[in-house]
Amino acid sequence: MRVPMKKPVRSIEIDEAEQKAPRADRPPAEGFVVVVDGHFKSEFGAVEAAEESGRKLKATYPMLQVEIYDAATKVRTIVS
Repeated sequence: MRVPMKKPVRSIEIDEAEQKAPRADRPPAEGFVVVVDGHFKSEFGAVEAAEESGRKLKATYPMLQVEIYDAATKVRTIVS
């Protein structure tokens, strides 16, 4: 007669930071975001930091369409 074996129960502890991970398909509610080819990438607190990152990216890869998204006004500005 076979006795069914019990499988151990795995407990997964999720960190609070992991629970509140930003979604790539939704624009953020605050700050500035570098948008590459229509996809939200890096989030910044200041517009200067976002523009600097966007200019570096555009200089390295000129074929990309790089924009800065302002979450407060919901406006996108093209980086040239």
